[in-house]
Amino acid sequence: MGSKSFGNLLDLASGDLLDMPTTPRALPRVMTVPGIISDVDGYGITGGDSDVISLPCRERKIIVANFLPLNGKKDSETGNWKFSLDNDSPLLHLKDGFSPETEVIYVGSLKTHVDVCEQDEVSQNLFEEFNCVATFLPQDVHKKFYLGFCKQQLWPLFHYMLPMCPDHGERFDRGLWQAYVSANKIFADKVMGVINLEEDYIWIHDYHLMLLPTFLRRRFHRVKLGFFLHSPFPSSEIYRTLPVREELLRGLLNCDLIGFHTFDYARHFLSCCCRMLGLEYESKRGHIALDYLGRTVFLKILPIGIHMGRLESVLNLPATADKLKEIQEKYRGKKVILGVDDMDIFKGLSLKILAFEHLLQQHPRMLGKIVLIQIVNPARGSGKDVQEAKKETYETVKRINERYGSPDYEPVVLIDRPVPRFEKSAYYAMAECCIVNAVRDGMNLVPYKYTVCRQGTPIMDTFLGISDDSPRTSTLVLSEFIGCSPSLSGAIRVNPWDIDAVADSIYSAITMSDFEKQLRHKKHFHYISTHDVAYWARSFSQDLERASRDHYSKRCWGVGWGLGFRLVALSPNFRRLSVEQTVSAYRRSSKRAIFLDYDGTLVPKTSIVKDPSAEVISALKTLCSDPNNTIFIVSGRGKVSLSEWLAPCKNLGIAAEHGYFTRWNNSSEWETSGLSDDLEWKKVVEPIMRLYTETTDGSNIEAKESALVWHHQDADPDFGSCQAKELLDHLETVLVNEPVVVHRGHQIVEVKPQGVSKGLVTGKILNRMLEDGSVPDFVVCIGDDRSDEEMFESISTTLSVQSSSMSTEIFACTVGRKPSKAKYFLDEVSDVVKLLQGLANTSSPKPRYTSHLRVSFESVV
Repeated sequence: MGSKSFGNLLDLASGDLLDMPTTPRALPRVMTVPGIISDVDGYGITGGDSDVISLPCRERKIIVANFLPLNGKKDSETGNWKFSLDNDSPLLHLKDGFSPETEVIYVGSLKTHVDVCEQDEVSQNLFEEFNCVATFLPQDVHKKFYLGFCKQQLWPLFHYMLPMCPDHGERFDRGLWQAYVSANKIFADKVMGVINLEEDYIWIHDYHLMLLPTFLRRRFHRVKLGFFLHSPFPSSEIYRTLPVREELLRGLLNCDLIGFHTFDYARHFLSCCCRMLGLEYESKRGHIALDYLGRTVFLKILPIGIHMGRLESVLNLPATADKLKEIQEKYRGKKVILGVDDMDIFKGLSLKILAFEHLLQQHPRMLGKIVLIQIVNPARGSGKDVQEAKKETYETVKRINERYGSPDYEPVVLIDRPVPRFEKSAYYAMAECCIVNAVRDGMNLVPYKYTVCRQGTPIMDTFLGISDDSPRTSTLVLSEFIGCSPSLSGAIRVNPWDIDAVADSIYSAITMSDFEKQLRHKKHFHYISTHDVAYWARSFSQDLERASRDHYSKRCWGVGWGLGFRLVALSPNFRRLSVEQTVSAYRRSSKRAIFLDYDGTLVPKTSIVKDPSAEVISALKTLCSDPNNTIFIVSGRGKVSLSEWLAPCKNLGIAAEHGYFTRWNNSSEWETSGLSDDLEWKKVVEPIMRLYTETTDGSNIEAKESALVWHHQDADPDFGSCQAKELLDHLETVLVNEPVVVHRGHQIVEVKPQGVSKGLVTGKILNRMLEDGSVPDFVVCIGDDRSDEEMFESISTTLSVQSSSMSTEIFACTVGRKPSKAKYFLDEVSDVVKLLQGLANTSSPKPRYTSHLRVSFESVV
């Protein structure tokens, strides 16, 4: 897996991709000290970090986004490109949250097209002048990537719009998806051209680049990766309709830290991880964390802020004060209600205007006294939906103005043109109330900007002749479905679909007492001024550093092909069990003990047929026939099933129901664990479990002789987990005086007698061998479940206190690469079978066919 090239990775992920050449490397690898840097652009390289040279340099942040924080224009006369920083870009203001010594490099596309022949020169200039690495996408790829997959498929879906029919939403298009993959690959090439692995932190922004973490993690296992989603994340019911849902989820999970604006968005993401990938999460010292194949992926919930200094500098401009005076004069005697929105179907423009109309209908005395000024920002996308939204907005405004307007009064003023920053700030400062009525929005900083503009500045106050200590007021009417709503607790929250309620809220806002307006404004301004963009960047950066601290404390393996790639991080001492090494130790030993789990170890868990294969039976029979071997199957299964399945193995020991019943061979009697045979508690437990089964669709009860187990793996993940927790509390309460243990495992709640576990029975078997003088010098223990971890620990503990000076070789092995107390792993059941066959061949040598056996053994190894 580690040697798979990126080209093949993409082919496997999405079929035939667009025919694209390798991105030319226009920039040298960034270095701060002399040294030899190995090439990271080769496509036949192996995965991992072995070829990365550690260089001492100052900390760097690599900010990756769809667009660079630059404005560019080509001089028509000279033909030269002129670029300048986009001072309105939040990405540019991130630097305020970093230490002055931090170097910040931006990677992204330009907002304007640059001819191929000019790209090298432009790249060099942008890097030298602005520390920006330009990512040039071919025009056809950019169109399909940005205007296609991002804007027509991801953007609507993330805003809860399903493509139910062709007229409303674009159906999934494999060609657009391939362009999305290709674009993310090109971004990855650019990042890999400047990365310094040990020093750099990479911060990726927004849904355009959700696959980028997979490409980077595939190449650099220990890269420090953060991702922040600036849009909503939909509920699992919506998200799981996306055909490439798992690829995008795994892309985000290849990060160390994932950021969201609100808990709702994070909760939806966690629900998707649970339902689609089977992952569970927990809170670790106040931080939400997912355990993902040995890696801890942290989630951060913090809304972005604004740049106070930038906004205040605009307020201090004379042009802003002049415009404000002009607006005040124009609307003297009227209360201005302001809306500032992009033109798209999710901003609720028509709903807002209809609510304003309803307000005029309900309160005729307000005619001529209130004005709704709606500033419409240019649409970021294109398509039928935008045109329909624009048409509806214009028609509604025209109808309202014709019905309620007069020659000197226009109830709704629609400003549909590019509005300069100073003019927009003047409208913010003038408005009595600001309404954001979006039906779904990621964050929306309009309320923040409005509040700061209403606060004003000393210089602006001087321009307007206002005293510094004059009271400041502002009122906000906010949709419940926008990201900034939870952080502005003094706002009037509304359901944008409820036009009557929105109208009533607007009326309440404009008729509210000045004292209440002051209190609400003060509360909002305090939060906004203390949670600015620098605070947001600093907090995210600190959490990313914390999430990346243990990168070098574990060994990493890349698993999975294509966009299903993920990283397994495990203890440095954890390695694959070598069949050859184990067989060699087996041959040297004189007394052996072998403990094997059943489901997931000898038989695949996914198999409907639970009988062991002929290969397993043959290997076990041979191993059991060796008088130097003690072989035990240690399982949670019942004794009847295990006896039937393993009947051909006469000398095989069985520990059923986690060791409650034990039998050393077919001819011996079943022994109980020595605990009380009183199982009267089952009469209490079974009715309770039956009640939860009846109320939890998909759950069932497994009745054992010594235990009762409630399974909920087929139930709804959230409801099943909730019911399991409630059942656990219920049973612990009613069984408080009973000699039982109530245990909650993976998708189960189990009640069993105290003192019963795989670890205890394994220890008892080993102790009996020690008492009989059969001290094992070779032990193999293989299992795949949480309960098998008890066996691994018990074997180590029991043999470490033996009085014999003989050393024992212990091969504790888990099935599957995952965190474990075992020191070894095998990937799947077939590997376990091969190991048993190798041991069996050594147990029954046939001297006359030595050469044949050697060939057979080598083929097994």
